[in-house]
Amino acid sequence: MSSHVTLLHKTCYRYDRPVTMGPQTIRLRPIEGGRTPIESYGLQINPTGFHLKWERDLYGNNVACVGFLNQLTHFDIEVSLVADIAFYDPLLQSIQMAGQEDICLDFFAMPACCGQEVKDFLAKYVIKDDGNCLGHLMALNRGIAKQIRYQRRLEPGVWSPEETLRNGAGSCRDSAWLLVNLARYMGHAARFVSGYLIQNAITADGTEVLTADLHAWAQIFIPERGWLGFDTTSGLLTAGSHIPLAVAVKPENAAPVSGLLDCCEATFDVSMHVERLFT
Repeated sequence: MSSHVTLLHKTCYRYDRPVTMGPQTIRLRPIEGGRTPIESYGLQINPTGFHLKWERDLYGNNVACVGFLNQLTHFDIEVSLVADIAFYDPLLQSIQMAGQEDICLDFFAMPACCGQEVKDFLAKYVIKDDGNCLGHLMALNRGIAKQIRYQRRLEPGVWSPEETLRNGAGSCRDSAWLLVNLARYMGHAARFVSGYLIQNAITADGTEVLTADLHAWAQIFIPERGWLGFDTTSGLLTAGSHIPLAVAVKPENAAPVSGLLDCCEATFDVSMHVERLFT
């Protein structure tokens, strides 16, 4: 069976009146250095009459900066790509394969302000000074997945680590942000990641289909291995089905779309369609 897939991701905003839109930053292009090969990529924007410039941000992400001269009643973004999601063993990754080592680790190693609830959670995991930092972090990742029940949250924003532990539940971005803070508290460079997750699902009639979602996880820098992804929803390391789009110090700097907009009533709809390519 082919491991190549096509993904079509549409985001459609609708406004209740003509609005003036400030510059928009779109972070929906797979990062360079990712281990899932991207064989083609396209970005389409509507309405016409915009100017677009690709830039490299502070964290090495390729971002599209879009501006409109005229007022808008809608704003549509369409991403299409072809990726090879073949399984690979993330533990075979070496630092030479990790990518983006030119980005200063100090960006991502800032001290974390952890409250007592976070420290109490970390205290459940005895971190020995035995050189096995990867093993300790993998156990911590599994612990978060076990204790924090996944909760789909459509409202914007990310909960603090304390809120996530207090609620015992959270979205993928909430639990990922918890691990980022725990890793920094332990002295590791860690960053928040947003991206696509492609996985198999079974329909009501028993048919196997592919699904795609926007997802969030943590990356932690491991000496001799480089950046490794930790999915706090599953408790596993990330692999071929995870396609990182943006990495950042804070979640808001990895948001898929951000920018300024007039005060208005706005609605948006997101759809994704993924298919396996057969050769």
